[in-house]
Amino acid sequence: MSKLRFVNSLLISTAICFFLPSIAARGGHSDYIHPGDGNFSFHVTARNLFAQEETRPSLELTRGYMTNDDLEKAMKDFTKRCSKISRLYSIGKSVNGFPLWVIEISDRPGEIEAEPAFKYIGNVHGDEPVGRELLLRLANWICDNYDKDPLAQMIVENVHLHIMPSLNPDGFSIRKRNNANNVDLNRDFPDQFFSFNEDLSLRQPETMAVMTWLRDIRFTASATLHGGALVANFPWDGTEDKRKYYYACPDDETFRFLARIYSKSHRNMSLSKEFEEGITNGASWYPIYGGMQDWNYIHGGCFELTLEISDNKWPRASELPTIWDYNRKSMLNLVASLVKTGVHGRIFSLDQGKPLPGLVVVKGINYTVKAHQRYADYHRLLAPGQKYEVTASSPGYKSKTTTVWLGENAFTADFILIPETSSRGNLLRSSCDCSCKSCGQPLLAQFFTETNNGITITLFVVVVFLCFLLQRRVRFNLWKQRQSSRRSITV
Repeated sequence: MSKLRFVNSLLISTAICFFLPSIAARGGHSDYIHPGDGNFSFHVTARNLFAQEETRPSLELTRGYMTNDDLEKAMKDFTKRCSKISRLYSIGKSVNGFPLWVIEISDRPGEIEAEPAFKYIGNVHGDEPVGRELLLRLANWICDNYDKDPLAQMIVENVHLHIMPSLNPDGFSIRKRNNANNVDLNRDFPDQFFSFNEDLSLRQPETMAVMTWLRDIRFTASATLHGGALVANFPWDGTEDKRKYYYACPDDETFRFLARIYSKSHRNMSLSKEFEEGITNGASWYPIYGGMQDWNYIHGGCFELTLEISDNKWPRASELPTIWDYNRKSMLNLVASLVKTGVHGRIFSLDQGKPLPGLVVVKGINYTVKAHQRYADYHRLLAPGQKYEVTASSPGYKSKTTTVWLGENAFTADFILIPETSSRGNLLRSSCDCSCKSCGQPLLAQFFTETNNGITITLFVVVVFLCFLLQRRVRFNLWKQRQSSRRSITV
């Protein structure tokens, strides 16, 4: 029995990791590791790894920024004003019990569609509030312009955009980086290289809320907004040996492409003298561990960027309109890239014509994208200007490969998979609508095999007789209908 419990626990843990998605947020240089500094040790206190006590912004600087109550009211007012294309929901609560509010923007908010989903998260660090202000401005701009601006209309009609202005309302209220438990939320996620964040009892409620959120909603891409620099950061964020150098993930080209979309659409990010093109690999800038960015990509098929959108972490409120003006086009173009680029489509079965929740892989890239469980739609982000071999597969079906030349526009590739056959020529099924052991058998066959022969024969005779009576009744009704129709025509 103990072994069975252990196996069940292992399977549950594996399933949770399989369905969860990944995000990251950096926020200035408070976690900087000097090149070659690879001798520190990881302990259970690693949730505060590299954390430094920073000077709190003055109360004077907070003037002009929305308080947590102001933000909550503004979000509720927004969904009332723009109720046709939005809804408001909470993914959980902070340590001090403040709701973690999210606005969803779509022409069908709250519904599941065969469309990609994007999320923006702001204020991961309490002392970096610019993101929460810009995200509410983004929501209002889309609401005001979706019926007249082509880009806003494209987003509303083809993407489910989820906007969380503040992940760390407690940290914001005390003007500190960490949450109310003094934990850096961007060091609190499971890490691919080190296991210091595996204790679930120590995980913060804000972190758990994000992990559950990503399990419930399949996000194609996302971004977190930070302050303290001006650059678009992409995976990997850390290295295996804890040293500082460029460490590419399997989709490095795609991430560079997405980062450039943001950087080049920005007023001056791409002109950076510190970062070429205004983008950077996280590990080559300064490695971090336990971040959301890498975790999203590894566990959820979610391509996330960490966007440093202002050199000053807490600028004066009077500067916010200019910062919004500099970032507006970038924020919109990044969301729109989900439908303007990449390979998209659905997977179907040839025998039943039903959607198949299969897998999509690209030759030469060690990464798998999962199709949606209900609609079997997939959205594979890829860098344009290249030829790709895309393969779709599903258990019990023969995989199929197609070659795609991806230009500047998105490419649609639907797959129809043929069932595999056994050595006897029987079709093999990967799944069925029922959950019993013998769900591959017809219902009558299941029943007959589970009763003794005498009863089976008797029941079989009864069923045949009932079918005979039903057939006669149907034929008689059809004859009556024909007679009545003839009379109506002749009258």
